[in-house]
Amino acid sequence: MPSIDGAEAALDRPIPPAPVQLGAWLVQALLFVVIPVGLLALAGALAIVLVRVVADLRVGIDVFTPTALRPRLPLYEVAGRGVAADVLRQVLMAAFAIALAVWQDGAAWRRRLALKAPAEPRMSSPLRLWLLMAVWPIIHILWVTETARALNGGVAQGIHLSPFLSPLAIVGWFAYVVVLAPVAEELVMRGEAFARASRIMRPAGVIAATALLFSLAHLSESSGIARPISLLPLAITLGWLRWRTGRLWPCMLLHGWSNLALVTYLLWPARY
Repeated sequence: MPSIDGAEAALDRPIPPAPVQLGAWLVQALLFVVIPVGLLALAGALAIVLVRVVADLRVGIDVFTPTALRPRLPLYEVAGRGVAADVLRQVLMAAFAIALAVWQDGAAWRRRLALKAPAEPRMSSPLRLWLLMAVWPIIHILWVTETARALNGGVAQGIHLSPFLSPLAIVGWFAYVVVLAPVAEELVMRGEAFARASRIMRPAGVIAATALLFSLAHLSESSGIARPISLLPLAITLGWLRWRTGRLWPCMLLHGWSNLALVTYLLWPARY
């Protein structure tokens, strides 16, 4: 009779995607897109509503006042609300991703989101991981700045944070960029979306699909296609790291490290 440890190890081994019919494949592919995008949209909308309600109550504004009759807010209040909405959106995204995993897989939700060590990790030595961490910021900064320059994306060294941000808001913004966004986005993309795509695609397809979805999720009217293109190498690397290690924490670490390196470079005073 196999041991309990052996049975748990067998459960942790990755299961190759089983052959599926075209109709079922299309449904799973649609859910692969709809669910992560839905989580992002729901978290964003709920964060905006909650921040507006709480902030209005704090400054004594009736939350049901029509937009045309609302008093004009001071700039520091507008800036602070923006940061608060960004922070809350990431917290909600992470909570929704974990709640969805628990609802779908119950007690095995950590395995679904790759928060549990796999029985057979593909990266046996951490040397490659730390080497990647050491050289990646240089690659990321060069790619982001050069693609933005080529596509008129507006990224340049020597930019400044809003002067209307309070010290607390600045701390919140850095926490959002370096910690909260990497954790929440990895839970959704390389956690939930990766697990869902793994049911219907081979590893290369999963890495490519999640990278494309992650990049397009950053599409905005202000930067156009420049930002998705600038994030594509990072997204591919994160997907490869998720597959190679079988864990989510290296993806969170590399994502946060990349964000920290990039914002440090951008905020550093330009010398030209």
